[in-house]
Amino acid sequence: MKFFGKAEEPLRDPVLEKLREKISDAGLKDHVKEVVERELELLFRIGPSTSEYTIGLTYIEYLLSMPWKTRTEDILDLDLAEQILDEEHYGLSQIKERVLEHLAVKKLKMSRKPQILIVDDEEIVRRNMSHVLLRENYAVQTAKNGYEALAAIEKTEFDVVLTDFKMDKMDGIELLGKIKAISPGTQVIMITGYATIHTAIEAMKKGAFHYIAKPFQLDDVRSVVNQALEKRAVRQDTRGSVLCFSGPPGTGKTSLGRSIARAVGRKFARISLGGIKDEAEIRGHRRTYAGAMPGRIIDEIRRVGVCNPVIILDELDKIGHDFKGDPASALLEVLDPEQNANYLDHYLDMPFDLSGVMFIITANVAENIPGPLKDRMEVIHFSGYTESEKVKIAANFLVPRQIRENGLLDSPPYFDEDALHKIVQEYTHEAGIRGLSREIASVCRKIAKDLVQHADHTETMTVTPLLVEKLLGPRKYHFEVAEEVDRIGVTTGLVWTDVGGEIIFVEAAKMAGKQELILTGSLGDIMKESARAALSYIRSNAAQFGIEEHFFEDHDIHIHVPAGAIPKDGPSAGSTIVFALLSLLTGRPARRDVALSGEITLSGRILPVGGIKEKLLAAKRAGVKQVILPLKNRVDIESLPPEVLNDLTIRYMDRISEAVEQVLENAQG
Repeated sequence: MKFFGKAEEPLRDPVLEKLREKISDAGLKDHVKEVVERELELLFRIGPSTSEYTIGLTYIEYLLSMPWKTRTEDILDLDLAEQILDEEHYGLSQIKERVLEHLAVKKLKMSRKPQILIVDDEEIVRRNMSHVLLRENYAVQTAKNGYEALAAIEKTEFDVVLTDFKMDKMDGIELLGKIKAISPGTQVIMITGYATIHTAIEAMKKGAFHYIAKPFQLDDVRSVVNQALEKRAVRQDTRGSVLCFSGPPGTGKTSLGRSIARAVGRKFARISLGGIKDEAEIRGHRRTYAGAMPGRIIDEIRRVGVCNPVIILDELDKIGHDFKGDPASALLEVLDPEQNANYLDHYLDMPFDLSGVMFIITANVAENIPGPLKDRMEVIHFSGYTESEKVKIAANFLVPRQIRENGLLDSPPYFDEDALHKIVQEYTHEAGIRGLSREIASVCRKIAKDLVQHADHTETMTVTPLLVEKLLGPRKYHFEVAEEVDRIGVTTGLVWTDVGGEIIFVEAAKMAGKQELILTGSLGDIMKESARAALSYIRSNAAQFGIEEHFFEDHDIHIHVPAGAIPKDGPSAGSTIVFALLSLLTGRPARRDVALSGEITLSGRILPVGGIKEKLLAAKRAGVKQVILPLKNRVDIESLPPEVLNDLTIRYMDRISEAVEQVLENAQG
């Protein structure tokens, strides 16, 4: 039997109904709201029993949690920003200057009066609109026809142009097209008494921002101009900066990024890229399965809750790639200011504006960053710290932090300057300050243990050099150069590594053999080529240096660079290898306190090399007194602070023959 009656309405899903209310209150952008509502209607149809329901529900909730419009206003007080940077970091003047330049440019842009151009052939209209807009503190110019308007646009960049539709000589549509060709970012508002749907559509297709029909209220004009300026301001202001901090570990790259975020008043996020091999870590997964996730960039922006944070991409030079894709290539769109306004994450599946994000990249060696990616950033090099800088950093930053972290605030020990110098010289060997911080922490822990065991001890403890040696034990590092004697066939070189400048020793020996060149010490291809070029140069100029012309016929030459377990490569050791061979073959000892760096050619020319400051700091740590550099590196020396050059004699050479007397002693015996 069939019963006929009124059909019951399907039960509405309370979860989806609540979600619908949340969507209406979220204030989403139009294109986002359209996608969300479409996804929601799909969920109403498929029901909660399917796997697609859970995937769709998660997707909608994720879209609603994204900060599509939420931004933080930048603090544009340069004095306050400088104070914050100085409070948290000593030195680094070049990097701090770059941050202040960024804020200064932004402040000038923000304080600039909006430029308005009114184009109308009726003087009364021009006068009335000028009066209203001048009261809004805008800079206003007028033109009575299109030709005057174009002449003004060529001289001044206008934010908004209000133009009449019907004018003599050149109508508004023609003027609109010419304005967009000259200045695409200028917002154009059309005003006419001949308003039709056709003319409005034509104006919008040509790129007009809005269309106002005469007669109009001046308040309407004011409102539309304000809307146009908001759109223009967002477009101008959203382009972020991409800075790359390159330098040895422990020099403050990541912590400075955090200080920059605090100085400009932005939220901070950090993403470690070291070892990432999956492109989906950057781009996200397609949302076709339950485990799909967005990329790290989008996820961090969602976590901080604003669309313009400071994001540090840490250790970019250590990013990897395999069959899962190339994450470095996926970052091209993220870091390109011309593309990232419409960044497409695979999970979101709709454009997200990254142009307001301030990206800071860190790397130990900027040369290891892929070329196309490096081209999208401004590289700022962090050098190692001098000994005096390390002592000041220890006194002002590291010691107070370790006293606080090791529970010594009630009885804080006093570190005298000589004790800090001893820790720097004898217990650390680094470009940065991480090892220094660990040694100070070790001293503080031992003092804390002593205080706990001897609770009756109430006097303030002073950390002296003698106490440092008692607490930390015998010295760990020695001045390798200063404490050695001059030897034949052994020269001192300066190289630049991932962890800053280092000294190396090149040893050369000869033995009876069959004209073989033996190279050991885990040398890279470039360094091996330098060794072959050095030997060829000496063989071709043997007479000039008083070397037997056929010395190589019955001998093997062995070149070795100690610390064989550490890979070594680069052209900087070329001049060091040449002088090791010259010392060996002439019997003249090489001065151990003279260090060299420079690339060589077969004709004996010395070419410039990089990492000069880092190399000089390494020379000072090792007790070197004299450094010989390529002549063309003189410009690098002139830009260095005086404390780097103290106690060092710098000499320059353009050819090998010019430095023989400075490097080699007279022959023994």
